[in-house]
Formats: sequence, C-alpha cells, structure tokens
Amino acid sequence: MEELKIDISETNRGKEQIIINKKYKYNYSYTKKNKSKVYRCTEYKTLNKCKSYIIFNDEKEILKYDGVHNHFEQEFNAALSLTKYRIKKEIKKSSIPFNIKPKRVFNQISQDIGFICPEFKSIKSQIIRDINKQLPPNISNFEEIPEKHYLYITKQNENFMIFKNQNVIIFQSPFQAFLFKKYCDDLFVDGTFYVAPDFSYQVFITRNFVPELNEFYTTSFSILRNKEQETYKTIFEVIKSNCDITKDNGKTYLILYNIENWNYYNNIEHITNNASESFNNYLSGLFSKKPTYFRLIYTLNNDVSLYPDTYERRMLGVWNKQKRKTLTKTNKIKNIIESYKKMESFLISNERNRSHIAGLWFECLINLNNKIN
Repeated sequence: MEELKIDISETNRGKEQIIINKKYKYNYSYTKKNKSKVYRCTEYKTLNKCKSYIIFNDEKEILKYDGVHNHFEQEFNAALSLTKYRIKKEIKKSSIPFNIKPKRVFNQISQDIGFICPEFKSIKSQIIRDINKQLPPNISNFEEIPEKHYLYITKQNENFMIFKNQNVIIFQSPFQAFLFKKYCDDLFVDGTFYVAPDFSYQVFITRNFVPELNEFYTTSFSILRNKEQETYKTIFEVIKSNCDITKDNGKTYLILYNIENWNYYNNIEHITNNASESFNNYLSGLFSKKPTYFRLIYTLNNDVSLYPDTYERRMLGVWNKQKRKTLTKTNKIKNIIESYKKMESFLISNERNRSHIAGLWFECLINLNNKIN
C-alpha cells in the first residue's frame, strides 16, 4: 500500500472528515460491527459517484483503502477544509475569545499548513462565526447580568466589579480607587450613550486630574438602567465608600448630587465636561457599533489594567505620551459639528422633541465659539 499522508478535519456540520495526501476528502459513512469506521470520498454522493473509500480501526490504523478516483484532485477544497478546521480548533483553545484577531489566526494557520491555501476573505465570515460561538451569551436585561464572571477580575488578579443592584452595576479597580481618593480635588464626570449596551440607559464615567502628570485618569465606570437621581446618588456613595472617603476633604462638591456641581477643576468656578467627553470619544472609536455587555467589560478591564504601569512610569519620568497630531481650526470645527450630528441622530431616533434638539445645537454653538476664541 502506498504511504498515505492523513489529516483530520470536519464537515460544516461538525462530523469527522479525513483528508488523504492533501488532495482528497472522505466523510464518515458508517461503523461496522467490529467497530471499524468506513469513510467514503466526498464525490460519492455527486454525479461522479466516486467509489473510493478508506476503513480505519478504533485506533485510526488503516485496515483497507481503495484510492482509485474517477475525478480530478481536490487540492484547493482539501486546503479550504483543513484551514477552516485548524482555525476553529485554535479559536476553541482561546480562553479569552475577545482577544482573537481573525487575520492573525489565519496567517499562523496558513503558514503552518504549507501548501495551497484559500484567501483570507474567502473564509473570513466563517472565522467570525466560529469566534462568535465562543463568546459568552449576550445580555438582554439587567436581571441577566451575572454576579460573578472572569471579566470582573483585572490582570492584576483584583476585583473590578464593586457593586450591583437592579439599577446600576459599578466597576472600579483598586488602583482606580487609589487615584480617585488621592486626586479627588479634581473630579470630572459624564455619561455616554454610544457605548451603552442595548439593555441599559448609559455608561457613566468619573475621571480625576493628576496635576503632576497634567493627565486625566478614568477612575470608575457604571452601567445605568435609568437616569433617576437616586441611581446617581448610589454611584457616588458606593465609590466614596470603596475609596474610603468619609468626607469631601473640605469641599462641598456633589451638593445634593446636582449636575451643575459635578465637574470642577480645583474650584467650583471652573465647570466643564470636556475631560470626560474626550474619553467618551475614545470609547466610541473602539466600537463600530454598540458593544455587547461582555465585550464592553472586556475592553474597559483591558484598559484599566494598564493604569498602574503607565502611572508609575510617567511619575518616574521614563515614558511620556507621544504628542498628538495638531489639528487645524477647520478640522476642529468639522469634528465638533460631526459629533453633534451624531448626537442629533440619537435624539431623533429616541423620539426627543424639538426643544431637546434646539438645545443640543445651542450647546454646539457655544462649544464652537469657545474653540474659535
């Protein structure tokens, strides 16, 4: 018997498939009484009615092989099946499916196979389907949010989720709590709708200014079910408790949780939400559409896990952020208008009245005026 190169693959329905010499495919047909398995050429059920077959015992040793085919070799189809199967196996091995880059997986597998291989675009949709099958089930309402999950633990093996009730779930790593407490004199907060999961109202964010670095750090994330004042009150009470802040360090911020007093820069006279808006825009750029609950938490967790190292290195002066590309005034104005167009579309889709939209564009004019001057 000629020496055969045997590879294991599987069909689209998940059944075992044998590939011989990287040219011919055989699908499982049936099992005999002696437990040997018969595989027939995939062209057996086509007009070719190819009669080639191979029989294995339960230890995958060849018992009988008929290698006579009445059709051309199927090198490309064999490559396609084997590539899909190995990519699927690689995806299943990943404990964090959010981290999988389809093109990177394809490049690795196609290089290992070492023979004619399909183009990435021909199997991209298949790879994405395999990745999606490995993701946690989507969350459709607050009641389905789990109390425990591996995404609630940071890379430093510390708790990320600190509180959950029927209206809000709050995330703050121990390092974020340290920053919040140390730099609580410079607090900025804001909410964003664009990255909020479909079942929630908004993602609410607190940021603190670190004067030594002239830098902002995000110090908590909350996913809200509604915009009730009691919900916001809960957020701040939980965060202050988690950061062991018993009083407001002589400040009177968050007076009655009035939004007008939320954002200040060392004193109540400077009220702005630009610091939070910049991070909101950064988050929006990470997702092409509204993220699922678990994808959002994974992204936030990943981001927060970098904070201790970047903070320490910047404090030591061994690493500085690269200077951002300077935008012309025209580009700045264009970007502002585009962002307000998106917000207008959101308000219209949520059936807000004309007064809301008029107020939005009035705010845009004020913003433009500040940038120009």
